[in-house]
This record gives sequence, C-alpha cells and structure tokens, in this order.
Amino acid sequence: MLYIVATPIGNLEDISLRALEILKSVDIIFCEDTRVTRKLLDHYQIKKNTDSYHHHSDNKKINQIIDLLKQGKNIAYVSDAGTPGISDPIGKLVEAIVAEFPNENLVESIPGASALTLALSLSGFNADNFLFLGFLPHKKGKETLLKEIIESKRTVAFFESTHRIIKSLEKLNNLGFQKDRKVVICRELTKKFETIYRGNLEKVINDLKNDVTKGEFVVIVEKK
Repeated sequence: MLYIVATPIGNLEDISLRALEILKSVDIIFCEDTRVTRKLLDHYQIKKNTDSYHHHSDNKKINQIIDLLKQGKNIAYVSDAGTPGISDPIGKLVEAIVAEFPNENLVESIPGASALTLALSLSGFNADNFLFLGFLPHKKGKETLLKEIIESKRTVAFFESTHRIIKSLEKLNNLGFQKDRKVVICRELTKKFETIYRGNLEKVINDLKNDVTKGEFVVIVEKK
C-alpha cells in the first residue's frame, strides 16, 4: 500500500494519531525533502528509512516505488508540509500506480492539515465553492490569471512566495482590482509568527510593506 500522509504545515503537534501510526508502521517513507521530514520524524522518535520523491524525480524513481509495492512493501509519501497533492508532485506517482495495478486499490490517503483550507476558514468569505490557483506563474500567463481573479464571482485562493507577494498584489491592484473588495492574506500559518492581514487591497499592501514579509503566504480574495 502507498499511504499519502498529511503532515503539519507548521506546528508539529498538528498531526493525527493515525498519521503517526502509519509513519511508524511502513517500510519506507518517501519525502519531498528528506531533511524537512527528518525534523518531524525525530520529533516523534520515528526511526525509518527515507528516500526522496519530488518535482525533479524521473520515471526511474516511480518504477522504484512500483517495484517496492510489487515486493509487498508498505510505503508512505509526505510532502514538506500539509496535504500531499496540493502544489506538489504526488499526482504523477499515483497515476502511475493506478495504471500499473488497475484491479487493486493500493493508494490510501491519510487526511490532515492544509494551508489552503485553514486560510479559507479564517477568511470569513463564502467558500461553498471557490477557485484555487496554486502558485501564480512567475511571468507567462500571470496577467491572465490576475485578470481572472478580478472578474471572478467565486472566492479565489492562491499561494505566493516572500519575494513576489507585494509585486503580485500591486500588479493586481494596477489591473483594476475593485477598491471595496476585501482580501485576507495569511502568513506563516500555525507557526510562531502567524499573521493575518485583512482589508481592501491597498490597505493590505501597505500593511505588508510595514511588516516583516518573510514567510509563506496564502491569499484569499472575496468574490466579485
């Protein structure tokens, strides 16, 4: 069995008992970054072999994992933080396993923390349905997505990095973002310096400029 295991997005206590039991019981843990996962495993005194599987992994690594399943091994996969499959490479691996074992269910998901759903719940905006854009592209296609956000009649969520958060928001503002429309930006969720910025776009941009803007950001935009 391949277990897709959700891990904390910051606070190491935000992990389920079931997730811990799975990590203790499997034969090997594949990780987006073994160094990041080692901190979690050491915190809970879990001594397991780890290996990497990330965006740059090729078919050779996928075949290695499939061979382990054929040998009857139980495997866990964890991303650096949160629920795997949200802006990380697990989809390609799951697709390959389903194709290799079409008559067997060898993939199981162990639910847990997600920066996306946590930010949506904190926003106070209607999230009965919403548009999630992941990380915005650096250049190509970025302006098209920003215009889509401006015109969206659904709540919109996306991730942004420390180095691009202010530039992205300023570009959104320059493209004609509505002045009375609210945004909520969550920084470093569940961590020591967790900060929530709320208000119209101009206010939030100023707040970010006057604050320490290092960290990981989730942006939630009120529907039009």
